[in-house]
Amino acid sequence: MSSTPLSWVAAELAGLAESHLLRTRREVTPLPGGRCEIDGRTLIDFSSNDYLGLSLDPRLQAAAIAATEQYGTGSRASALVSGRTVCHALLEEQLARFEHQQAAVLFPTGYAANLGVIPALVGPGDVVFCERLNHASLVDGCRASRARLQIFRSDRLDRLRTGLIRAKDAPRRLIVTDGVFSMDGTLAPLRPLCQFAREHRAMLLVDEAHGTGVHGRNGRGACEAAGCEGDQVTVRIGTLSKAIGSLGGFAVCSQELADWLWNRCRTQLFSTALPPASCAAASRALELIEQEPERRQQLNTLAKELTGLLTSAGISTTSTGGPIIPLIAGSAERAMAISDALATRGFLAPAIRPPTVPQGSSRLRISLSAAHSLDDVRQLAAELCDVWKAS
Repeated sequence: MSSTPLSWVAAELAGLAESHLLRTRREVTPLPGGRCEIDGRTLIDFSSNDYLGLSLDPRLQAAAIAATEQYGTGSRASALVSGRTVCHALLEEQLARFEHQQAAVLFPTGYAANLGVIPALVGPGDVVFCERLNHASLVDGCRASRARLQIFRSDRLDRLRTGLIRAKDAPRRLIVTDGVFSMDGTLAPLRPLCQFAREHRAMLLVDEAHGTGVHGRNGRGACEAAGCEGDQVTVRIGTLSKAIGSLGGFAVCSQELADWLWNRCRTQLFSTALPPASCAAASRALELIEQEPERRQQLNTLAKELTGLLTSAGISTTSTGGPIIPLIAGSAERAMAISDALATRGFLAPAIRPPTVPQGSSRLRISLSAAHSLDDVRQLAAELCDVWKAS
């Protein structure tokens, strides 16, 4: 039988399909009001991370257009070489001010921020402690650092303490955690983590990808909500592509550490800088987050309404507050069946399957936006309860 170097691909794809794990591409057109169009059908979109409904805001669009007209469509080089425009500089200053930090460093994506910052903080001979539910970008950053990797669980922090004690002779120790665990809708125990870091002279990195703009009185994220700001956290990572409605990642920290990251983060050093339009849109979004707290209030109202309706119907969620509401279906097949049934009823509610989540914990991940209405949420709850019980 003849074979090629890629003969294995067809069999692997067939295996994914048989296990209900095959992903396929589709075109999605975002629409106002928390809607989208797929294959000619308009659905209420409960899949997006556009938590504050800013990605289609005309004011962000106008800022992006103005920046494009002045600076062009691309940055033409890395920020270190010649790609850093006034849009980049202003956004870094604005992020630092918004986050109550001394400085900010921009990255092409939030993934690139984690993949670059962690290896800049620890390396061979050091120890990095990674929470088991962390996003893949954090896990990959820990692995890329070549520091000794130890996994810990937020519900068993005594083991983290033991690990920190045993690693007392390591030159550097770094604790890495998401602020909001994106597949569970839960917040990290940041107060005890800050205490552990202080007691054991360890660094603490918190990824606020799903917290920025959403959690905390002023929208600064899980750290603000937990009262763990200032120098309690060594560096906070964020993304511009979720609640901020644009594209890119960032790190906020002390000026001294920012200077170090600027010189040592490979994903920033060797990547073309963000387009000026993305920076301008993000800057405008930060202004609106500060000026329009009612967006967060709307989001909280919707989250309470949906969780209340589902709980009353006997459907539980792991969420402890916020716009991420996961519903554990169990098998990938069941999760896909529920998601497909909801789509036929006009709702886009994606099924999350391995390897994104562990085997046996496939789920629907309901993602709310301030662009949704109470009626949207009540319709979803009614249809979801019907489909869930029938599955």
